[in-house]
Amino acid sequence: MQQRTRTWDRHNSGGLTFTEIGMGTAPLGNLYRAVSDDEAHAVLQMAWDNGLRYFDTAPLYGYGLSETRLNRFLRDKPREDYVLSTKIGRLLAPATAETRDGIGKWFDVPNRREIYDYSYDGVMRSLEFSLERLGVDRVDMLFAHDIDIANHGSQSVLDTKLAELMEGGYRALLELREQGVIGAFGAGVNEWEPCQWLAERGDFDIFLLAGRYTLLEQEALKTFLPLCEARGIGVVIGGPYNSGILATGPIEGAHFNYEIAPPEIRDRVGKIQAICENHGIRLVDAAFQFPLRHPAVLSVIPGGQGQSEMQSNILAAQTTIPQALWSDLKAAGLMDDAAPT
Repeated sequence: MQQRTRTWDRHNSGGLTFTEIGMGTAPLGNLYRAVSDDEAHAVLQMAWDNGLRYFDTAPLYGYGLSETRLNRFLRDKPREDYVLSTKIGRLLAPATAETRDGIGKWFDVPNRREIYDYSYDGVMRSLEFSLERLGVDRVDMLFAHDIDIANHGSQSVLDTKLAELMEGGYRALLELREQGVIGAFGAGVNEWEPCQWLAERGDFDIFLLAGRYTLLEQEALKTFLPLCEARGIGVVIGGPYNSGILATGPIEGAHFNYEIAPPEIRDRVGKIQAICENHGIRLVDAAFQFPLRHPAVLSVIPGGQGQSEMQSNILAAQTTIPQALWSDLKAAGLMDDAAPT
């Protein structure tokens, strides 16, 4: 099956061609529950058979498990046939089953501890390990991972990490891009503010923004997305369902931003869902399609842990959304009037 594509070429180097639907592989790192190697492979195969050609991973996802599962799947695929991104910012150190990180979040994964490192050497070491786990000699994009307040706890600590990146890791990223080991670099973050800070201070190509430009949240429209559009910076949207609630609807126990959704979020999602249903459209279809309306957005990468979730994502990418649905959401005050539709 053919998927619609978007081509991005900021440095006149041949560019990258993204399928509008890509695949985020955190769920295949056994996020929230364990899946077998064969189950993970089947999900990847379904994605490939349906035309998906952009895959995003990270050392964090299953503490290397996601990358090694991609190795198994991509091993016999021509390298020029897909786009691949991974991340830097965390080195993985051996640990015991009792002292490992991610207990209760990542299941049946290697016993590892995370060490944040955005330095020159940290970037080089992280990429070397990722290339080994992935079984490739280059990646198309490298993102500085989770360089935000949510992961570092305070603005002061984040400021230190941003300085570490710009004073060390940034130089490594420039060198790797110049050498052709990577095609582009940026940051993969759950907050748009650090992305804008970086874009204003360096030659960043592309950002993976997770959960912050969705049917529920459009604050990135104020300054960040206009900056990207003006500079020719690409944007990949991760977490288009805000951790699940825009896929499941406002059910009891629905997740929002990696936590149980509070009542006010469930109420807002219920109102959005009602308008979608009035137009005969699934909530998940509108949630997937919405970010692609912005001219800076190249691809949307929902995760899929099982084949049913993957099939739902594929259907969402193919759905035609009536313009009246977006108009009704704006009229109801459920979408920013400035959001491109």
